Amino acid sequence: MPTSSAEPAESPDRPEPLLEIAGLAAGYNGIPVIEGVTIGVGRAEVVAVIGPNGAGKSTLLKAIIGEIPALAGTVSLAGTDLARLRADRRTRLGIGYVPQTRDVFDALTVAENLLMGGYLLGKQELATQTQQVLEVFPVLGGMRDRIAGRLSGGERKMLAVARTLMLKPSLLILDEPSANLAPDLAKEVLSGHVRRLADTGMGVLLVEQKVFEALDVADWAHVLVAGHPRMQGRPADLLGRPDLRDVFLGAAAEATAGEAAAEPEEGRA
Repeated sequence: MPTSSAEPAESPDRPEPLLEIAGLAAGYNGIPVIEGVTIGVGRAEVVAVIGPNGAGKSTLLKAIIGEIPALAGTVSLAGTDLARLRADRRTRLGIGYVPQTRDVFDALTVAENLLMGGYLLGKQELATQTQQVLEVFPVLGGMRDRIAGRLSGGERKMLAVARTLMLKPSLLILDEPSANLAPDLAKEVLSGHVRRLADTGMGVLLVEQKVFEALDVADWAHVLVAGHPRMQGRPADLLGRPDLRDVFLGAAAEATAGEAAAEPEEGRA
């Protein structure tokens, strides 16, 4: 289901792309789950990717971070082609990824999780970066010795993001950061932490199931349906479109059921 020709390609007042994805296709066992995906994320910009279950959002993220290879198209960061780079090399180049689950080491303390996040840093730089990260999330400073597995959902998500920030990424990728959080905590994570991180100059790619909350914090948004780009634009413009609701509640959402069957269970989002 290709993007309509009436869709805006880009807005001229958006920042220069840090992350550039062009014509991306990716999937499993050579079978594409997503096709024709083109997305740009600039510095100090939050770009949201939304869509019904089974749209291929998690597959998109796996292709960006290097968990699965691209079948077609390109992915680049600050002008560097990522096609042949392993996931660890992409991390070193500045991609920070916070998964939806398994986002912290449950058996380790908060302090130990941060140390693990900064595994590439020297001793002095590690201490400095830990202090800077705790300034971003000061509540974690009083929990240094607490076991991560005993944190609340909101505290755990803060730690997951803080651990990723230890390597000072230029691009932060968040996969469903509000999942399993109470509504007030979800709003705090999205409207508070995500927006604040982007305002420091970091590019943020946000995949989120809570559509209106994601659009509220985003500068630009893309809608995926059955693995294909359906629409894109400023959140206010998308919210004004009567067909946005149909994507999630109408025939377009029902059409994703068959596509979802081709994607591994852990990849469906």
